[in-house]
Amino acid sequence: MSKAVRFSEYGTLEVLRVEDVARPVPGTGQVLVRVRAAGINPVEVGIVSGFFEGHWPATLPAGLGSDLAGVIEDVGDEVRGFEVGEEVLGFTHTFDVTRGSFAEYVLVEATELVLKPAGVSWEAAGGLFVAGTAAYGSVRAVAPKPGETVVVAGAAGGVGSLAVQLAREAGATVVGLASERHHAWLTAHGIIPVTYGSGVADRIRAATGGPVDAFIDTVGADYVDLALELGVAPDRINTTINFAAVAEHGVKAEANLQAATAEVMAELAGFVDKGLLEVPIEAVYPLDQVREAFEHLTRGHNRGKIVLVP
Repeated sequence: MSKAVRFSEYGTLEVLRVEDVARPVPGTGQVLVRVRAAGINPVEVGIVSGFFEGHWPATLPAGLGSDLAGVIEDVGDEVRGFEVGEEVLGFTHTFDVTRGSFAEYVLVEATELVLKPAGVSWEAAGGLFVAGTAAYGSVRAVAPKPGETVVVAGAAGGVGSLAVQLAREAGATVVGLASERHHAWLTAHGIIPVTYGSGVADRIRAATGGPVDAFIDTVGADYVDLALELGVAPDRINTTINFAAVAEHGVKAEANLQAATAEVMAELAGFVDKGLLEVPIEAVYPLDQVREAFEHLTRGHNRGKIVLVP
């Protein structure tokens, strides 16, 4: 038997349980991974509540979790390129009793795994998929060029902390909107920190001394309106949350779904391995404190990722 997070009904975080389950057996094309780390994400709160049932339906009783990193324990038929004992990172989008990554063991399609570089910590590898691919897709959507200025709202969060670094790596001048406690971290990564709140447009203009070319919104609220106020063209604005603004203003909403591939995962892991990308870790919780981990997440104002360690 092994441990896994399960929920048998939609509801609040109280429906989450850590239960004893049978160790999964890989089928054709599948790999059994012993999980070493698994990042949690805001979207999973919506999955548990049933808010995203139409997009990511759960087969109740269900597992939970997409991000994962661990060691291969077994491989199914027709799996090529992976062997028992290798260290991997990846993702699973299927929420049933064998597939959620918040578990000691999880079944993963071989096509959703890549080898973990030696220079990537378990915590960083386990928290990379959702936030990393959303950041990658967001930056690609606004296509920053060397010498341009990009503003990122929510610059210290799971997605934002990676987006600012990727935009900076593309050669852009990057302004990060975040609370003051995150300013030192942003400055250390070559980002111009600006405090959000009343008067933020004037603070951005003062910090940049010129036009803003692109804007990435990872928060929602009125940030698309702020981008338009700053003169950013709608096709250079990307939001991961404000989907109503897509129809209203013609902005983009490209993120995880456009970049959720093993190829992008491998590229991001390579950036981390080479020291070009840091995955900030806000906190690490044991698997049996999954509710506490999500409560920490929902308090907000976190820097980077919160990770479960079975």
